[in-house]
Amino acid sequence: MNKRTTRRVVGAALGTVTAVSLVACSSSSSSGGDKTSGGNSPAQTGAPASTSAKPAGGTYTVWDPYPQYDANSDWGKLVTKCGTDNGVTVKRTGWDTTKLVSQTLLAAQQGNAPSVLIVDNPVVSTLASGGVLSDTGTTGQVTDGYAANIIDAGKVDGKTYGVPIGANTLALYYNKSVLTKAGVDIASVKDWASLTTALTKVKAAGKKGITFSAVGTEEGSFQFLPWFWGSGANLTKLDSTGGVAALQLWTDWLNKGYAPSDVINNNQQSSFQEFLTGNYAFAENGTWQLGALKGSKIDWGVVPIPGQNGGLAAAPTGGEFVTVPKQTDSGKLKTAAKIADCLASPQNAFTVDNTLNYVSAIASVQQQQATANPLLKEWVTAVNAAKGRTGDNLGTKYPKISEPMWNAVQAALSGSKSPKSAMSEAQQKAGS
Repeated sequence: MNKRTTRRVVGAALGTVTAVSLVACSSSSSSGGDKTSGGNSPAQTGAPASTSAKPAGGTYTVWDPYPQYDANSDWGKLVTKCGTDNGVTVKRTGWDTTKLVSQTLLAAQQGNAPSVLIVDNPVVSTLASGGVLSDTGTTGQVTDGYAANIIDAGKVDGKTYGVPIGANTLALYYNKSVLTKAGVDIASVKDWASLTTALTKVKAAGKKGITFSAVGTEEGSFQFLPWFWGSGANLTKLDSTGGVAALQLWTDWLNKGYAPSDVINNNQQSSFQEFLTGNYAFAENGTWQLGALKGSKIDWGVVPIPGQNGGLAAAPTGGEFVTVPKQTDSGKLKTAAKIADCLASPQNAFTVDNTLNYVSAIASVQQQQATANPLLKEWVTAVNAAKGRTGDNLGTKYPKISEPMWNAVQAALSGSKSPKSAMSEAQQKAGS
């Protein structure tokens, strides 16, 4: 692809990718931007964090969405080491998540993309389709050992673009004390009906039911997806019976006082702050909140989100892919791929994923994590049942579906439209 064609395709990709906020899976930090450990909050603002090492052999750039980790963090040290081990200088820049994508697209237009790019998984298909990324067949990146449901988020037209550095997803945190007071056995929560029954008992006991984020951004869609998919619905048909049932469930919870009305304004971080008050029985949220619970007095647990009629609902996968943008020099491309392999390797995954509060995308490392920290056992189960947001054969179409969906959620929960009417209108917009 010549530079003129690349610029034209990348320009189109920029318009697509900016339609979706990229904070759904990892913007909420439980650590307040700790630079050395805990939480993952790449949506911080301000100047990007930049670090570099000084061995000989050329300079390679690594861009990532982790500005909260500096050169002295475990992550920063690994990036430096992956350059040193390959005899090169690595200049690392940590960007705000949204800025990372826009800067990458602009750099690609100018023929100056980073050597290695770590980017939110639903953006991979857009960047690949825009001609920005090299596929793993070209780079030689190792793809063996990664969980199929996680690495599939990086596939476009049968080719894989990069590998997952780790994964997170959504599950239900629960407050054991609140449930005990309400006479609820968590083992009884197996489907939507039993969960709603539990919420009824919690409210009757004078406590609050469930908190989640239904904000009018990608975070709202991200949190709605487990219920949407848990009904058996497919994103190509938003107004299906299952899709409407999922939105009806949330709407009923608000109308009955089982969920607070402020869910339509709460992002994932602010909704979890409500759970941390100790008054709520449940909170839908992700692995990145584990750090916040370490300092709390809540006796808590985690269960996967149930499907409408039982079983596990497929929650959306969050987390980033380590990718290698296209480069004209094949030698530099191969070296960049070696740096990328180092960052995502099984040997380094345990330290990296624990630093980022992620579950590894590699099965053997998942078991290592669960053994070292039993609290991650349920998260491993949830991640292995998760599904890429660009699934349902959507690819780059996902942003055009996600926005109408979160608008439908907002309309139904605010009472301006019925769930059926809201989803019908969303389908019309998504299909246009």
